[in-house]
Amino acid sequence: MALALNKSSLKQRRDQLSLFQRFLPSLDLKRQQLIADLQRSRRLLSESEQEIKALLDSQRGLFSLLGASEQDLSDLVSIEERTVKEENVLGVRLPVVGEVRFRVKEYSMLAKPFWVDFLVEMLQTMATLKLRHDIEQVRVTRLNGAVRRITQRVNLFDKVLIPQAEKDIHRIKIHLADTERAAVVRAKLAKTKQNPKAATPRTV
Repeated sequence: MALALNKSSLKQRRDQLSLFQRFLPSLDLKRQQLIADLQRSRRLLSESEQEIKALLDSQRGLFSLLGASEQDLSDLVSIEERTVKEENVLGVRLPVVGEVRFRVKEYSMLAKPFWVDFLVEMLQTMATLKLRHDIEQVRVTRLNGAVRRITQRVNLFDKVLIPQAEKDIHRIKIHLADTERAAVVRAKLAKTKQNPKAATPRTV
């Protein structure tokens, strides 16, 4: 759409510029807060990965016993119920781990090896860590998308809309000033034509 070079258009563009300049700081603050939440979620994701690795490394002896055993340990531990809640972080809906309850298959303390108790505890811990890891992964993915979108909006205001509005205002002001000067010149010329004697220098 062609830019109208008049006072009405000038006011409109000034109002838009004022709106853009007021909106940009709050938008950028939201972006910074989302980036902080993203960094926190990335840190928690990394911590959960390290905890899973540390748990697996610490139980290598148990895995050796498990590999050499002929015990039927299928379905020994299963998740009976898990609750995943949601929270709204600056307009982004993020999952939060709630309560996790396990069902442990009944077994005879005398018929099973001593290490089965340790295995039950380890499986529950591992399942909880894995659930927490998966939730943090979803949070990171959603926050990544939110940061990308809001960064695009910040750039739109900062690098496109505001500079364009300033450029349009400058262009309209120059045009109006030129038009005003031309009007003054035309008025003087018209006055001269109406009163040619006033424009003729007197001879002594």
